[in-house]
Amino acid sequence: MEEALIQTTFPRGLGKILGVESKTKSKAEAFTRAFVKNSVQRPTRLDPKSMLSHKAVNLSYARIKRDKSKRSRKKAKGLNARQKRAMKVFQIKPENQRYELFLPLHELWRKYIIDLCGGANRLSNPQFLQQKLVKADFHGAIISVVRSKCPSYVGMTGILVQEFKHVFKIITKEDKLKVIPKRNSVFEMEINGLVSHIYGNPLEQRSSERSVKKFKVKRTIDL
Repeated sequence: MEEALIQTTFPRGLGKILGVESKTKSKAEAFTRAFVKNSVQRPTRLDPKSMLSHKAVNLSYARIKRDKSKRSRKKAKGLNARQKRAMKVFQIKPENQRYELFLPLHELWRKYIIDLCGGANRLSNPQFLQQKLVKADFHGAIISVVRSKCPSYVGMTGILVQEFKHVFKIITKEDKLKVIPKRNSVFEMEINGLVSHIYGNPLEQRSSERSVKKFKVKRTIDL
């Protein structure tokens, strides 16, 4: 079916109401071409006359601009374990392995643990104190190994500077970095004059996981 220009005239009564009058065919075509020419965005490769041959002409079309800010909102990917090892993220430089550098960290830990244990005095319930210590963060605590399956670890004392799932890293008063396994070891901590012993086997978790876990009371372990 060939395309054709459809025209019709207004009834006389409707033309008076609307305030318009019908145009001749030539005047209507001239008006349409002029309107399309002025409405089309420039520059354009299409001729207004050729556009009139299409079935539909969108005179208010504009390309939608994509919001580039959404791309930057994507969550940045963190480093994986291999990349962290390659960059030596968790290694303390030899010049920073000094006991006195971590004394302020120990003072902060003392304030934190006393507040966590509700004062931690001699009237405190030992079982309540033990439950709080098992879930606490130990970074900055002074710990001593009192029992271990490996006799060479017994007697080691220092400020805990790094905690991993299976080991503690401490700085001794001799400015030496020591790595102590948690398994089959018993650690001693002093809080406000109170001495508490912590078994290492239940601590074989990350501190973030340990803080929300419920522990069963076990008085002894095989050493």
